[in-house]
Amino acid sequence: MVFLIILFASFVLQLVLPWWVIVIISFVTCGLVGKTGKVSFWHPFFAIVVLWTTMALFKSLPNHNILVSRIAVMFGLNIWWLILVISSILGGLTAAICGYCGYQFRKAVLLNKPMPKH
Repeated sequence: MVFLIILFASFVLQLVLPWWVIVIISFVTCGLVGKTGKVSFWHPFFAIVVLWTTMALFKSLPNHNILVSRIAVMFGLNIWWLILVISSILGGLTAAICGYCGYQFRKAVLLNKPMPKH
């Protein structure tokens, strides 16, 4: 469920907002519905990797990868798909860390029970 929420919300909101909206989406989603730390880390990671890889290929393949090939040359790489892999993994890690932080925030603040008085 976390995977699908993050995937759909990120797709829709990135059409009109900057890329870093994945930070907010991952934090809030995992803070509200993240069941465990593992789920809150890996589901945002894979959701963003799938989304960014799909969108990059969708936009890059019709023009024969001209722009991403030039960016790869700028970075000293001769393989265009390596830029795709690096950017997808960086986006996934960003979302994963924020998702885990959202889960930990809920555990620390929102589910904080008062200390018993002695």
